This record gives sequence, structure tokens and C-alpha cells, in this order.
Amino acid sequence: MLKFVFWLLAGVNLLVLAIGQGYLGSFRAETREPARLKNQLQQGKLTLLTQEQATAPAALPATEGAAPAAAAPAATAPPSYACTEVGNFMLADGRRFEAQVATLDLGDRQSRRNVAGQDISSYMVYIPPQGSKEGADRKAGELKQLGVTNYFIMNESSPLRWGISLGVFKSETSAQSQLAMLNKQGVHSARVTPRYSASKQFAYQFRDLDADTRARLEKIKAQFPEQELRSCK
Repeated sequence: MLKFVFWLLAGVNLLVLAIGQGYLGSFRAETREPARLKNQLQQGKLTLLTQEQATAPAALPATEGAAPAAAAPAATAPPSYACTEVGNFMLADGRRFEAQVATLDLGDRQSRRNVAGQDISSYMVYIPPQGSKEGADRKAGELKQLGVTNYFIMNESSPLRWGISLGVFKSETSAQSQLAMLNKQGVHSARVTPRYSASKQFAYQFRDLDADTRARLEKIKAQFPEQELRSCK
């Protein structure tokens, strides 16, 4: 009986030893299967990184439909021409030119002015343009308060539009005398300017043209090579 117990205990110890050494397999396969772990880690495919590679920032992955590096420039507004003048025409050529520019259908954006001659015909005492009819009316009210009643608001299409005429004189001396009298009355914004005799020539002015209309006007003007296309003064 004692021998049986002895051999039984010895067999149990041998069995425990065999299991502990892995001869009979193990339920903890992840720690007792070196070959399998070696296959899973794929040791031959591992690459050691240098210190510079390990500390370098990772490159950002390219995203589908990424925005271009440089943004497209903002669209610029089309050019606009505030005032264009063509001239100076004699009567016959002017009529031909006027008939052709009628196709541009510019309405009140087109006007004609007489070109001043070279000879002085008179002198005018005036107050410079006030910018609008309302401004000219206000200035006229101030003149009335100062006792000035002989004036005229210039509303025609001219460089002096919405200015106020205070008299036209044949000689500069007379104009200067009128200016001195007005100064005594308290009118200090008046000026004297020469007026030139009208010539037989005239020019056309075109306002607020877009690029396409300006190009069409230039084509019409090309049929009159002796004329000049310029910005309004």
C-alpha cells in the first residue's frame, strides 16, 4: 500500500513537472509558444529608427480634394470710364460721327460742346461751381442776404455748371471793378475768368462707359483718324 502511494505521488510530481516545462502543451499559449510569437511579431520586418527619425514630425496624409496651395485671386471689377471726349470736329464730320455713335444708344450719357477759340471775347465775374443745383440755390440765397440781386445760375453742360455768374464785361478792368465792389458787399468767393470766342469746332463727351462700349467707340473713332480720343478735362 505504501509503495502504491509513493509511486502515485511520484507520477503526479512528474506530470506537474512535465506541464510546467511545456512538454505536454499549455493553456497559456501566448506565453509558452515562442515559435508562434516569433511568427506574429515578424521580427525580420522590423526596422530600427534613428533618433532624428523618431523625433521628426509625422507628415500629414494627403486628403482627397485638398484645397490648392495658392488661393485663386479675387475677381477684379471691370474697368469703367467716367468721361471720354472725342474731337475736335468740323460740322460735316461731326454729323457723320454723331450718326454712327447713335448706335451705342447712350442717351443722356452723350453730349456735345463747342470748342473754345483762342481769342478772348469778354471777362466774367463768377462764383465757382457748387456741385449741385441745391448747392447753387443755397449760394444764391446767401447773395440775396448780402444785397446782391444781379446773378445767374449756370446750369448748362459746361465746366462751370452750377456756378453763379455775377456779370460779363468787355474789358478785364471792368470785371475787376465789379469784383472789388462785390468784395465790399461781403462776397469773397467770386473770381474773374476770361471767356473765349466760340470756334466752328465742337467735341463729343461720353460718360460712364463700360469696357465693351468704350471699345466700340474706339472703332467708330478709328474712321476719323484726324480726331483725338481723350479723357475729359
